[in-house]
Amino acid sequence: MTDITFTPADVVDPELHASGEVHRLWRWMRQHAPVHWHEPGDLPGFWSLTRYDDIREVYQNPAVFSSAQGVLLRPMDLGEDPGSGLTMALTDPPRHRALRGQVADRFSERCARSLAGEMRAEIRSVVTRAVESGSCDVVHDIGARLSSHNIGRLLGVAPEDRERLLTWTTEAFESGKPLTSHLELMRCFIDMMYARMEKPADDAMGMLVDNEVQGELLTETEILLSCENLVGAAENAGLSMASGILALAAHPQAWQRLVRERDGELVRTAAEEVLRWTSSATHSMRTATADTVVHGRRIAAGDRVVLWIPSANRDESVFPEPERFDLGRQPNRHLALGTGEHVCIGSTMARHQMRMLLETLAELVAVIEPAGEAQPLRSIAVNGPAHAAVRLVPR
Repeated sequence: MTDITFTPADVVDPELHASGEVHRLWRWMRQHAPVHWHEPGDLPGFWSLTRYDDIREVYQNPAVFSSAQGVLLRPMDLGEDPGSGLTMALTDPPRHRALRGQVADRFSERCARSLAGEMRAEIRSVVTRAVESGSCDVVHDIGARLSSHNIGRLLGVAPEDRERLLTWTTEAFESGKPLTSHLELMRCFIDMMYARMEKPADDAMGMLVDNEVQGELLTETEILLSCENLVGAAENAGLSMASGILALAAHPQAWQRLVRERDGELVRTAAEEVLRWTSSATHSMRTATADTVVHGRRIAAGDRVVLWIPSANRDESVFPEPERFDLGRQPNRHLALGTGEHVCIGSTMARHQMRMLLETLAELVAVIEPAGEAQPLRSIAVNGPAHAAVRLVPR
């Protein structure tokens, strides 16, 4: 390895991810080791995939690459993911489709359009408050607040309780522990679950409680794990929004273009480029159900396969000048929200929210500039800032 000082084994080093240098390693792996075996250690043995086409192929073949054994690398001493086979993220078709269909209406285009006015008003309020404060932490004050409030809205959390939901989820994410270990958060969901059993409601919690899956109602454990799954996934939306604001601050010409063209097609393509550029979900894992071959390498049944999503989204064979932040990039077939059976159920909502945020920023803000050095997350699961202060200068 002539151009870098680290090796493929370093791809699981959180510090390398925090520094951003992992992109150099992924670039080298795409060229020289696109399907690479990692020997077991603290983590189980696994294959790394770094090329777009290989990752897309795995995503679209759930019969051979299963999600049921877990979708994130876990230290060996933690054992299997407790949600394996129980939640939407950790099941395969046909059960996955049935679980998805249970709540799909609440995450649909129709629902997003029906909530657009409420979502836009909240985004405007959050951005206005950030502008008036002089500086803000875009991670907590904008990204996490908007994403947490929105998943609360979809689940059916009462408006007066959504700020508490933000507090609890922030505490859980910062602790690095599972959301199920946060007692106040889980008590909130338990109370909501029992309330929906007494009185049905047209929200995601009500759908989890009342809609059957393959002829049976979910157990209480399955309902609570599903809530954890949905709230955990919302973290990615918040990180994408926060990282997107930082990207605009770092690329003032792109920001000025967005301001000039905010009423046209650019907002749509800009939202997709932010999703590609930020790629907040760092990896997703599958387990081979049968012997197979990927890019000439034999993968045995039972082997874990790790898909490095930010690497796919900067693959030179798919994205011209992938290191350029181009708000007008077309086509932009990124994999930030997955593809195939397990495409993110919140992808429609995430796109609507991102576009509304970009439109609101371009309308209300003249200049976006850092107000200190961003503190990156040290994680191989999610990518983005842990904290980042910015100044939003009003128009």
